[in-house]
Amino acid sequence: MRVLLIKTSSMGDILHMLPALTDASHAIPGISFDWVVESSFADIPRWHRSVSEVIPVQLRRWRKHLFSQETRAGLRVLRDQLRHTPYDLVLDAQGLVKSAILTYFASGVRAGLDWRSAREALAAVAYQRRYRVNFYQHAIVRMRLLCSQALGYALPTTSPDFGLSREQFAVGHQKEKYIVFLHGTTWASKQWPEVYWLQLADIVREAGYRIKISGGNDAEVARAYRIAAHHDAVVVLPRLSVSSMAQLLAEAAGAVAVDTGFGHLAGALGIPLVSVYGATTPLYTGAHGTRSVCLSADYACSPCLARKCKFKTPPSAITPPCFTTLPPEKVWEQLKEAIIYF
Repeated sequence: MRVLLIKTSSMGDILHMLPALTDASHAIPGISFDWVVESSFADIPRWHRSVSEVIPVQLRRWRKHLFSQETRAGLRVLRDQLRHTPYDLVLDAQGLVKSAILTYFASGVRAGLDWRSAREALAAVAYQRRYRVNFYQHAIVRMRLLCSQALGYALPTTSPDFGLSREQFAVGHQKEKYIVFLHGTTWASKQWPEVYWLQLADIVREAGYRIKISGGNDAEVARAYRIAAHHDAVVVLPRLSVSSMAQLLAEAAGAVAVDTGFGHLAGALGIPLVSVYGATTPLYTGAHGTRSVCLSADYACSPCLARKCKFKTPPSAITPPCFTTLPPEKVWEQLKEAIIYF
């Protein structure tokens, strides 16, 4: 059986899809998936044994230049590529209008979430088969339910299996003990205070670990260097690709993350991980893993789900103030416990 899967972004969403593919591979011997995904995340589907072909797209870029010659050419190439392959099922797991449109490019029965379940209800109009999945549960559960219905097997009761292992990313016999700080995130309201990273670096160094840190943009790189300037145990790495970050995490003793895509990657690899959530909640999209701990701020307005903190004059020096309930000592205690039982 050959399935075309459309799940283009984001990093967390793509990683949340992997356990459903593992379920399907156990239930349907010989099943294979071709996966349409944003080019920046194309490495991730390749890691799973059930994925035969990865089809990179640039929807984010195309959407900004909808009528450009480059966009038209890219869409033509994608259409020609998909139409030449007969699929048993074309499954849109994104549930957006833009992803639903792509199902028309392929040869096969179009399927996806129904109008009550999709993130954009209008997307359901494109599908020939529609499936209802309760929105108010973790994204991993939603994707496992969707695939079990669309492909006709009983939903497994086992814990999610991402189909990844640390060994597949190991590049050598790493003996260095280090913790990875995953401090970069898009929303200002999700950023754990820089002073807390400095304090945590002190604690981690005293515990006998080195710290490795990187950044995905100029602001994050600058913050990484500020943290390193105060601690000789901190090593600043260049900007890393998704695959390079997987190698770094695979050999780490543990990681601390904000609500960010690389936190999901750490969880999927099964390393000891503590993720901190202030403005957002881990309830539906938290970093999941066998050694993953999600800590939520216990504050009057949390989770506010706002990109910027509403406090123009914070009640304390810590900004956002909700993170005062998640100090470095609390984070380290949770990570230390996860490392002990790893």
